[in-house]
Amino acid sequence: MTLDLTSKEMIKALLGEQEARPLKRFGQNFLISRLILDKIIQAANIKETETILEIGSGIGTLTQSLSRKAKKVIAIEKDRKMIEILRKTLKGFKNVEIIEGDVLGINISGFKFQDSGFKLVANLPFNVASPTIKKFLEIENPPEEITVMIQKEVAERICAKPPKMSILAISVNFYSQPQIMFFVPKSCFWPRPKVDAAVIRLKTKKEKANVDRDLFFRIVKAGFAHPRKQIINNLALGLAPSQEKKAKLDKEKVLLWLNESKIEPQKRAEALSLKDWLNLTKSFKQFVLK
Repeated sequence: MTLDLTSKEMIKALLGEQEARPLKRFGQNFLISRLILDKIIQAANIKETETILEIGSGIGTLTQSLSRKAKKVIAIEKDRKMIEILRKTLKGFKNVEIIEGDVLGINISGFKFQDSGFKLVANLPFNVASPTIKKFLEIENPPEEITVMIQKEVAERICAKPPKMSILAISVNFYSQPQIMFFVPKSCFWPRPKVDAAVIRLKTKKEKANVDRDLFFRIVKAGFAHPRKQIINNLALGLAPSQEKKAKLDKEKVLLWLNESKIEPQKRAEALSLKDWLNLTKSFKQFVLK
């Protein structure tokens, strides 16, 4: 008989067997909505030939549904008591591999599934959502798609458009095309978190931007260093060749650089698009270092 893992009573019973409780430091808020569970699976668009990586599997609620759709599911969980629960709830699910560990400390490049492609689908703990997304976007062979449930506010920041961009939004857009699929009210979890959630899907870009990645992020970081300052001032100060406090780039060079990239010098960083930052990176050496 299949256990109803969206039942609050069942969740409490499974935790009780292991003398476990939801741990705040692990961001353990269990999904208690079958409707939302089904919507996540639909949003992930899983094919029966695909390998799915799931992070923070908890008691296996999402894992079971993923297993019914995918060729293989690799479930990573760091809480040892949850591992014991997973061994029970996933008994009979032959295409699931359980790995105990912290995903932020695991060397993903050592897994064979990277060679043939995979998708990442997870209800991410809110406290590790951003570093987890960053890690998987930056690895050599990233997932083809990332479908994750994260804090609503973070999802909105990731999917923001000018003039409400952030370093986070620019970074995610550099590697992927993000989209908010739907919102999830906090009432759909037990224990109930303080904030609502959202499910986002990131389609990773097959062709990388033809720019120096380190230089790109150096320029972006300089641009956002002082949010209230105009972009010309931030770039002049943040990209100065000297480490002295008062060192600045020649403003005439910065102005010429911005004009060439068709960016108004009085704009603030959050008003610039990904294309603007890419253009700045491509023309940096020509107009600033000459």
